[in-house]
Amino acid sequence: MVIFLRVLFAAILLSFWEFASGRLISPLFVSSPTAIGKALWDLVNDGSFFTHMAVTAMEAGGGFLLGGAAGVIAGVVLGRARLLAEVLDPFLLGFYSLPKVALAPFFLMWFGIGIEMKIIFAAAIVFLLVFLNTYSGVRGVSKELVTVFRLMGASERQIVWKVVIPAAITWVFTGLRLSVPYALVGAIIGELIASNRGLGYLVAKATTQFDTAGAFAALIAIIFLSVLLNMSIKIAERRLMPWREAENTKEMSV
Repeated sequence: MVIFLRVLFAAILLSFWEFASGRLISPLFVSSPTAIGKALWDLVNDGSFFTHMAVTAMEAGGGFLLGGAAGVIAGVVLGRARLLAEVLDPFLLGFYSLPKVALAPFFLMWFGIGIEMKIIFAAAIVFLLVFLNTYSGVRGVSKELVTVFRLMGASERQIVWKVVIPAAITWVFTGLRLSVPYALVGAIIGELIASNRGLGYLVAKATTQFDTAGAFAALIAIIFLSVLLNMSIKIAERRLMPWREAENTKEMSV
């Protein structure tokens, strides 16, 4: 039933859009579903769709992996080192509150216009989201449980691997899920500023040529890539947290 209603809603929306384009709204601003579909097919047919998507996926994926790994490590380290966390806290919060788009020109100046700049910029955006969630999860680990493990003779490394990380992994994946679209945003912003490849470049190129259909086709490709990245995170989460799947199944059965 839900799937049917979703399909029906999409059909009604697209039909109204097709009718309104050129009648109620100028196609220069919103184009039409048929024109967008043709532009998307042209991109797929000449192979540029997959070429540009692969570039953006590499930039967003690289930034996500780099920023995510650094965020988890920093979150665990600072979560276990209270004094260091208190010293760095205002600086990290200040950097987090800064609009990341404002940093893009600096990254362009520091790292050039190559793919490295997009990866590092995306990683910087992802880092803080993953770090803050990991840090919160580590700080929320039961102190009594840690004390019990210490009394049993566990080392700090054993406590981290056997207690802290398993207890905070839900927070870690929350940060990873939240950071997926931001990794893509970082890659797209880098491409909009300086690039001759990628989906962001396609959007910029189409808009400068007043090709609304081409710009919307590139946006659809960005949405498709974002869905793929989110699905990858969900698959990894199910593999690393199988008990969550069991809990969801139990709730649905109830």
